[in-house]
Amino acid sequence: MIKDIINKSQEKMEKTLAVLKKELASMKAGKANPSMLDRITVEYYGSQTPINQLANISSPEPRVLMIQPWDKNSIKSIEKAILQSDLGLNPSNDGSVIRLIIPELTEETRKQIVKKVKKAGEDAKIAIRSIRREANDKIKNLKKENQITEDEAIDAEDSIQKTTDKYVKKIDDIVNLKEKEVMAI
Repeated sequence: MIKDIINKSQEKMEKTLAVLKKELASMKAGKANPSMLDRITVEYYGSQTPINQLANISSPEPRVLMIQPWDKNSIKSIEKAILQSDLGLNPSNDGSVIRLIIPELTEETRKQIVKKVKKAGEDAKIAIRSIRREANDKIKNLKKENQITEDEAIDAEDSIQKTTDKYVKKIDDIVNLKEKEVMAI
């Protein structure tokens, strides 16, 4: 029972970490990265479809993204979705390919992105702590129902705290790495 609670908590914490990594990868850091477009969906035949399901996305140069739609009729819809997104990029197309030039980041833009990165990290930490609280509540209920001893409960809560600390440290490391990447000129 205790092992199940600890393992489930660890799985949830791992998923939280994966979500954070994906979110940070979609934030621009002055370099072209196809994952920047992961959050953008395009109105395509009446439904919202992720760009990466409509086109091949590549980065032929460090600051250029090239979007090659499989259906040429979707170019206008893709351009519109990019313009409406929070990326602040102006697409240009030649009829078959859309190019996105990633501008150099200004100091002010870098600071704004770092704020977003830190907020995403803080949100992930809150999620991790919530998972810890949930696991500790389950442990306390087991103890209250006399299914485990006081010592087992203390050991389980200690184990959950160690796991929590490990994941909070991982989040800090990921956030610091992204912050350095954004602030690098």
